[in-house]
Amino acid sequence: MAVEAELNTLDDKLSQLVQLCHRLRNDNNELRQDLAAARNQNKQLTDKIESARQRLENLLSRIPEDAD
Repeated sequence: MAVEAELNTLDDKLSQLVQLCHRLRNDNNELRQDLAAARNQNKQLTDKIESARQRLENLLSRIPEDAD
């Protein structure tokens, strides 16, 4: 009986471990997707900033300098 109870306990713990591994794997996949999306958004924002910087430089170059 004691051996059977220990085997049942071990089986339960093993099942919990397997469930935890599945959950962690799913969480890891979601985090990878979130990271990829954040990196993509960061790239888009960086591109927008660069575009705005170039437009601003272009506008500034058109402003005549003071003829003092």
